[in-house]
Amino acid sequence: MNILFVVSECVPFVKSGGLADVAGSLPKELAKQGLDIRVILPKYSTISDEYKKQMKKKADFIVEVGWRKQYCGIEELVHQGITYYFIDNEYYFSREQLYGYFDDGERFAFFNLAVIEALSYLSFQPAIIHCHDWHTGMIPFLLSISKNYVAIRTVFTIHNLQFQGIMPRETLSDLFGLSEHYFHVDQLEYYGDVNLMKGGIVAADHLTTVSPTYKQEIQTYTYGEGLHDLLKSRATDLAGILNGIDDAFYHPGEDPFLYKCYSNPSGKRANKLYIQEHFGLPKKEETPLIAMITRLTEQKGIDLVHRVFRELMAEDIQLIILGSGEKEYENFFREMEGYYPHKCKTYIGFDEGLAHQVYAGADLFLMPSKFEPCGLGQLIAMKYGAVPIVRETGGLTDTVQSYNLLTGVGNGFTFSHYNAHDMLFTIKRALSFYQDKECWQTIVGNAMARDYSWTQSASQYRELYLNLVSRSESHVF
Repeated sequence: MNILFVVSECVPFVKSGGLADVAGSLPKELAKQGLDIRVILPKYSTISDEYKKQMKKKADFIVEVGWRKQYCGIEELVHQGITYYFIDNEYYFSREQLYGYFDDGERFAFFNLAVIEALSYLSFQPAIIHCHDWHTGMIPFLLSISKNYVAIRTVFTIHNLQFQGIMPRETLSDLFGLSEHYFHVDQLEYYGDVNLMKGGIVAADHLTTVSPTYKQEIQTYTYGEGLHDLLKSRATDLAGILNGIDDAFYHPGEDPFLYKCYSNPSGKRANKLYIQEHFGLPKKEETPLIAMITRLTEQKGIDLVHRVFRELMAEDIQLIILGSGEKEYENFFREMEGYYPHKCKTYIGFDEGLAHQVYAGADLFLMPSKFEPCGLGQLIAMKYGAVPIVRETGGLTDTVQSYNLLTGVGNGFTFSHYNAHDMLFTIKRALSFYQDKECWQTIVGNAMARDYSWTQSASQYRELYLNLVSRSESHVF
């Protein structure tokens, strides 16, 4: 079966968040399970020359973006057994960043239109086009009103409902050449604007999101971001499939980024001492080391940490924070590093190798998210034996089970309410278990023992694809 993944970012070429990790890992596992899966994404100028030199031009044509006639090239690259197609247009994609420009609506309107136009130029003809997030949301919608691709089924995955691609009303005609017929509440209209993610939700043959709990949450007023009623109306076509991680890339036993590779909890000791020395912290094996590798935003619960930071520093701990985000929080943690030079260290930015080493050196991993569709950080942390402390939301609920002393079951620590002192209480609870070395080894062992690979989740996607095509063929005949 032929599957075309349409994404706005993909590891190892470009990355701004977890979507890129999913797009880079899931196709490889699906290919192992017998699917011919290919990926199409923009050819950003930030892609390394190492990859650009390997790309081969397959076609070029003109894309009509409303009244505009824009050049589009299709380039192909085979990497680790997966074929990638790149949509080439320097006007739209030769930028310093992936997103955040005044014309993002036009840029990704072009991308959606170009992907559909490219179907006529590729020898690869997909049975299913699998689109991801608002940047690709109009593809299912445009295909649903076209008479040219009636045999193609579509799947649309919501990675983060908060970002929906909301554009002015005139977007319909100005960018997509569509009439006002499609500007009503049952299609693209959203409080007087056009909602590109809504296009995917309305029109795709099947919807998925990235964890079972998030699937339920987005059908509620609290987490539904204004689309909860629409999502409830499509509940029978909505699946919650948990993300996995690339267990070859995140493998403490074979990780080239680590000071010392390991396969059991005792192997973390050398990495902890190394990362303490690297950050200039006292080399104290008995002091619990807490890590946060995250965007510094309210969504990630950083305001909770901010609120009780001095109380947290009163504990016998060390804290390493790696990430970037809102300037208020970046500046705060820099300031706190000055106040607590022997307890707190901050790296503003992101470094892949350093992140791996922090996972390997940390005893605990703090992830108190306000909401979290799936979350990859807690999965990576557990793989590396860093015990997670998380809030019970989204994929964090599905992957982290609070440790039960009586049964010995559990791979982390959790709290329910979005409250700074509930978080602090849970951190203190985790620290109390850390002092019991035998118990702590059990918790770390539980965390490391779980399978965090894509195998099971990819099987669920494969079954979804097969059922979708089977239903389509039954309908035809």
